[in-house]
Amino acid sequence: MPTELVQVQGLAKRYGDATVFDGVNFTLTEGEFVCIIGHSGCGKTTILNVLAGLEQASGGHVFMANREVNAPGLERGVVFQGHALMPWLTVRQNIAFAVRSKWPGWSRAEVDAQVQKYVALVGLTPALDKKPSQLSGGMKQRVGIARAFAIEPRMLLLDEPFGALDALTRGTIQDELLKICAATRQTVFMITHDVDEAILLADRILLMANGPQARVAEIVVNTMSRDRQRATLHHDPQYYRIRNHLVDFLVERSATLSHGKAPEHPPEVRPGLAPVAEVIPLESVPTSLRSHA
Repeated sequence: MPTELVQVQGLAKRYGDATVFDGVNFTLTEGEFVCIIGHSGCGKTTILNVLAGLEQASGGHVFMANREVNAPGLERGVVFQGHALMPWLTVRQNIAFAVRSKWPGWSRAEVDAQVQKYVALVGLTPALDKKPSQLSGGMKQRVGIARAFAIEPRMLLLDEPFGALDALTRGTIQDELLKICAATRQTVFMITHDVDEAILLADRILLMANGPQARVAEIVVNTMSRDRQRATLHHDPQYYRIRNHLVDFLVERSATLSHGKAPEHPPEVRPGLAPVAEVIPLESVPTSLRSHA
């Protein structure tokens, strides 16, 4: 059975009299990829920052491996929408800086081997000794991802890491991320506004109601095969059921669940397994109702 790694209990964030979210409850299991989707202003990035220990909640608790999270730690890697690379350092040096922070006793050769391993995983070996100014936007994001993986965190936190990339580059990095996560069984919590990205990557998708007083209203279990691929995703009939469910929530239901109307303990749903309408044999349909096209 999968091990429960993270418990989020009754999380709340307030600014003065304004409550961004409250009563936020969910869990993450070891090796699980979870995406969270919701409209701007519902507190997704704040939740991620609390998980990272970069921000304090106004109420509630976050536990990771049965220890409360209240500060940053190297067991959690973070990748933001901006790459956050140090411009005066090369790719090798940027990642080595993080590796030495995790393992200060390692030799130079050990650090370099770790750097090269994860740079190769994101396909950037030829750029090892280039500085960020010599890289494209997509390459910089790959370096950020390699740096986060290189410290081998128990949980990886991604805040719309592909949001500023063109569609082709975004798709390429999504494919690489899938391969790395499959190889490492990495636990991932990711913010995205892209419904198709969530369906491709996530095992479960948390749907946030609109603010104020937003909550995780529903947890969608992705019942599609875990070896799914971007190029063939749309061939699976489950894809359309899940996608329609997510879009319907974002367009129609999320606004009606603001002001604390969403349940504090969100239900898990499996729209991909919704029953297919029964096919009625033509001979059983009255002649007057048959199509003559």
